[in-house]
Amino acid sequence: MPIYVQAGLWGLLSGAALVIGAALAWFVRMPARAIAAITAFGAGVLISALSFDLMDQAQQRGGFLPTAAGFLGGAVVYTLANVALAHYGARHRKRSGSQQAEEGGSGLAIAVGALLDGIPESVVIGVSLLSGGGVSLVAVAAVFLSNLPEGLASAAGMRAAGRSAAYVFGVWIGIALLSGLAALLGNLFMAGAGAGAIAFVTAIAAGAILAMLADTMIPEAFETAHNYAGLITVLGFLTAFVLTKMGG
Repeated sequence: MPIYVQAGLWGLLSGAALVIGAALAWFVRMPARAIAAITAFGAGVLISALSFDLMDQAQQRGGFLPTAAGFLGGAVVYTLANVALAHYGARHRKRSGSQQAEEGGSGLAIAVGALLDGIPESVVIGVSLLSGGGVSLVAVAAVFLSNLPEGLASAAGMRAAGRSAAYVFGVWIGIALLSGLAALLGNLFMAGAGAGAIAFVTAIAAGAILAMLADTMIPEAFETAHNYAGLITVLGFLTAFVLTKMGG
């Protein structure tokens, strides 16, 4: 099986967690504190993964300058895109409460915003296969574990805002498919690229992910879990840290 097809399938697997999370939110009445706790855990997982499995490896592979430039560039691009989408009602797309309904956001803006959040993670999975040692299972596990609360919290907010089941599952199934496509294209287009270029792209994704965490997932977790959000985030961080060390 071609490497780029494998990348696409791994990306699809990690994206499927969004659909699972949405299904849990739609069919199971979960307490707001449980959703916040899962979101905090997922945020900790991603913080650890981007620190040890993305930034550290990017720096070792391509050096400090392309890694630092990509990291800052990813955060800037994500922030600018997020600010633009916020004007169209996608500011609270990952909130599980009534914020989406109160904001009256555009369904298209919310869908595009959710896609913006997921693409960097998927590209990382595709690029990780270029090392020749197989996919980074830590990256896949981290994205899967973080996608679950993303789909859960956002779908709960969509339901509270009165979105239909067709809309909610259409959005998340579509994003899961596009996650697979992003991983495939990331692998395909970066094949043969130099170490500096791969480090730059990996760091772009890491910067975008960290900006997303600070803008969306962490506020959602803290608003409900309050003083326990930090401890749960640390547990998520520790889980991904152990996976990284076991994988290494």
